[in-house]
Amino acid sequence: MPIKFYNPTSPGRRQGSVIDYKAVLTKFKPEKSLVVGKRRAGGRNHHGVITAKHRGGGNKQLYRLVDFKRLKDDVPAKVVAIEYDPNRSCFIALIEYGDGQKSYILAPNGLKVGATVQSGNTAEPELGNCMPLASIPAGLEVHNIEMNPGQGGKLVRSAGGAARLSAKEGEWSVIILPSGEMRRLKSKCRATIGQLGNLDWINVSIGKAGRNRHKGIRPHTRAKAMNPIDHPLGGGEGRSNGGRHPVSKTGVPAKGGITRSKKKNSEKLILRRRKFGKFQQRPQVVNI
Repeated sequence: MPIKFYNPTSPGRRQGSVIDYKAVLTKFKPEKSLVVGKRRAGGRNHHGVITAKHRGGGNKQLYRLVDFKRLKDDVPAKVVAIEYDPNRSCFIALIEYGDGQKSYILAPNGLKVGATVQSGNTAEPELGNCMPLASIPAGLEVHNIEMNPGQGGKLVRSAGGAARLSAKEGEWSVIILPSGEMRRLKSKCRATIGQLGNLDWINVSIGKAGRNRHKGIRPHTRAKAMNPIDHPLGGGEGRSNGGRHPVSKTGVPAKGGITRSKKKNSEKLILRRRKFGKFQQRPQVVNI
């Protein structure tokens, strides 16, 4: 995806860059029947207590109703437009089925307006088609992967994301996620062929603090600038470096600490873990 740089008329313009949406998108207003209002909570729960810090403000957004399940089988759909979605980093595609029903799906890289996509067991393993892992040839890149059959896609939904179907054996399939983690999934779980678009999203430079405020991200205070009562890294004479490893406000290691419970039911489905930081112990790899 092309990245656009403006003339350096200000320090923010000099350092910032944006995605050239006009070169990628074909429709700039969402389908009215597929959007709903979005009420923001500013990081607060139902008690009004802040549980997610540094959130609030920002531009108003409408939520696009994206079809993550793709359950309308054996009915070809035509790609009508590629659109922007403020709720995710990748683009979305507006598709229209033969009976006139419209829907949003995640847009894989290379999907063009006018292309045909389909879902179901009889669909061909082509770009944008959705089918069970049992019907996908090993070695293909997939995204929007279900963790349980019929649940809807949960894995690999961000810009540039792609998992690889490694092997299939009986009712189980093995995929390699973008993080490097290798895990088993039921072969009845559905996935969509291809790598998600907007690959250059990660290379965009924000340039100025105001752009983060537009996204609803508020400023945050460095831990070492706080008092000892407010943070484990706070206090000290002058600008102290704390004398301990980086931790969160509650003392959890902030760089690579393991937070996943060993008692989770899905723990046995992980065959190889993702890359680990220096605070973690690398587990043994299970041969399959």
